[in-house]
Amino acid sequence: MQNPSFEVISLSAESATAAGYNNHSIASVNDHEVRISVMTESYHWHCHPDSDESFLALEGGLFIDFDDQTVELLPGHMITVKRGVRHRTRPVGNRSVNLTFERANAQTETLPSPKV
Repeated sequence: MQNPSFEVISLSAESATAAGYNNHSIASVNDHEVRISVMTESYHWHCHPDSDESFLALEGGLFIDFDDQTVELLPGHMITVKRGVRHRTRPVGNRSVNLTFERANAQTETLPSPKV
């Protein structure tokens, strides 16, 4: 058997952006995508009705707001949000870089902010 070709992905190169929000796929694993997200501002409230979503904080940390609580991920921390759970993400500090893992072509439903 011949060796398949391998692609080395540079996370620092993939996260080099000045955009307020940038989220794009960097790899496919079976039927899932690995995405890198760079944010300096909050993402809107949403859910994924057909896929769980895992977050791995790499740089700066990440707040994940839910209807009834907020979880703070520091670099090296990971959490999985189950399918259908309303949430939004926002950076800890000025900038956050994180990896997300979700089913390829997962649906994203934009939701209204929860009532305070």
